[in-house]
Amino acid sequence: MQANNANPRGRKFGPMNLLFQRGAVLMVLLLLPLILGGSWREMTGRTINPSLVERIQDGKTSKHEITLYFGDPQETHRTPEGLVFIYKSFTDAPAMPYRHEKRQPNPQSESLMVIDEHKQIKKAPLKKEGKILHSTLTIRFKPDGMTVMSHEYKEYKNKEK
Repeated sequence: MQANNANPRGRKFGPMNLLFQRGAVLMVLLLLPLILGGSWREMTGRTINPSLVERIQDGKTSKHEITLYFGDPQETHRTPEGLVFIYKSFTDAPAMPYRHEKRQPNPQSESLMVIDEHKQIKKAPLKKEGKILHSTLTIRFKPDGMTVMSHEYKEYKNKEK
């Protein structure tokens, strides 16, 4: 009887097949940012790069270039003067100072379980830090909708006491 490297389904096990599988997994991991698109920028909250804002030239920069630089806008408005794109960038809010001696939780906060909208009991979600507006970019296009008419970039400084 002849020994072969095949299982009952006809697949071969060997170093080349293992190398192919690892290569496929590595390729998927490398392509994952492209598959997800720009959503990683929204999760980090850092969508506006000031060096890219400097490249915008009123009357010359096209709508296509804007979407290449910054992706899809968070807000779009159509006005009689033309199209308006608004981009926003956020930073994490600092955590509130914790003082155990002043802690007085609400009665509903002491429960480890909550009832969701489907009347199912589940663990209470962890509270996360809030977001603070870091910067905004407003781009107004000419009536043709293809060329930048004007743009305005604002950075908001955190007011710490």
